[in-house]
Amino acid sequence: MSSIHSDALVFFGATGDLAYKKIFPALQAMVKRGHLDVPIIGVAKAGWNLNQLRQRAQDSLEKHGGVDPAAFEKLCSLLRYVDGDYQDPETFAALRRELRDAHHPAHYLAIPPFLFENVVQHLGKSNCARGARVIVEKPFGHDLASAQQLNRVLLRTFDEAEIFRIDHYLGKRSVNNLVAFRFANTFVEAFWNRNHIKSIEITMSEDFGVRGRGAFYDQTGTIRDVVQNHIFQVLSNLAMEPSVRFDSESTRDEKVKVLKAIARIEEHNLVRGQFLGYRDENGVARESQTETFAALKLEINSWRWKGVPIYIRAGKCLPTTCTEIVAKFHKPPSLLPDSLLIENHLRMRLSPDLTIAMGMMSLAPREELALQAGEMVATHCSSIDEMDAYERVLGAAMAGDCTFFAREDYVEEAWRIVEPVLKRNTPIYRYAPNTWGPDEVERVSPRGGWHNPAAAQKAFKAAGEAA
Repeated sequence: MSSIHSDALVFFGATGDLAYKKIFPALQAMVKRGHLDVPIIGVAKAGWNLNQLRQRAQDSLEKHGGVDPAAFEKLCSLLRYVDGDYQDPETFAALRRELRDAHHPAHYLAIPPFLFENVVQHLGKSNCARGARVIVEKPFGHDLASAQQLNRVLLRTFDEAEIFRIDHYLGKRSVNNLVAFRFANTFVEAFWNRNHIKSIEITMSEDFGVRGRGAFYDQTGTIRDVVQNHIFQVLSNLAMEPSVRFDSESTRDEKVKVLKAIARIEEHNLVRGQFLGYRDENGVARESQTETFAALKLEINSWRWKGVPIYIRAGKCLPTTCTEIVAKFHKPPSLLPDSLLIENHLRMRLSPDLTIAMGMMSLAPREELALQAGEMVATHCSSIDEMDAYERVLGAAMAGDCTFFAREDYVEEAWRIVEPVLKRNTPIYRYAPNTWGPDEVERVSPRGGWHNPAAAQKAFKAAGEAA
């Protein structure tokens, strides 16, 4: 089954927000590249017909990336539509008829998680699941128990090899570039371990708030929204060992090992924050205790990383929007006074641009024996022709490539790490927008303070303008 390409794509939630913003642009891009030439069947309960779905697709593309006339015409020729209630067996009987001679469809559940069980059960009863794959959107549960229940639901109808849990972050080229940087360059291995690395910082910051999604966010929070999925995926790529074989399962084995080596987060190693004004957002409870910022410290108890603290922070209404990793090195055994030295560092920015920079010390100009810190920078801005994350992960799922998808054991290990602090009433501290979180974040800050991504971005921009 894994080597068979899907011969149809069914996406539930065809009239929804995710389809409008992400799926239709990804489908047009796949058609344009020649990666998609099978029936595309939208399913929804909207009282629509096929022409209305095509119009929805056109509206989507006009607002999110633009309409390519030739690709859009081809996309429309592939589109089909089934309108019906997800609880009605006739909806799935109609889907079975619409699949016609397709024997290996991919069913993409772009719908709220509470609908998964009902849809999956009907797919099985209607024979739509035979020879098929299922693609499910995060969140994969709300905690460990719900994640395990979701996995039980999926596994009643589909084998694990047929289940593709989408975290679109894994489809980002910059995230996968971490693995290439580590394992395609000989020099990296020499220093990428506890003997040379003093600490690692991972920052995922956004300079905006919840953007009208208050009701969703107030049930989720930063830890569930990005830490236990996006950031843990980045951390796994950073910390994993090279896989013994070049296949998706071997790679996913190594990622799971990283999470297994991480202890549950302790309350004293976590600070939660909430930006001032969050409780005034539509859909947010007046006395909400949901975090819009989280900073935490953890360690990976492995041969490579034991004793190296990992500092993570993520949040909204921070000074800049970026995802950045900074690995600080131990100071050298220099004859110079320690106070004159600043740790060397490796800085890897994943968004909005891709940057790899090495921080080092050198002699300051016009001064004898005075040192200055600087960076040697290489950067690559994303090409307009580069695949979008959704295009990449949908294409991979249809091809049966599991590399970009979370496995059952990975999901459950991620929840194991964060669940204890989620279930405790840990304090929440208020912070002003455009700051790096509440003052209490110092409790889980690296010695010497956090690296400032906003300052690094400003300095790099200034250097580029000067050149």
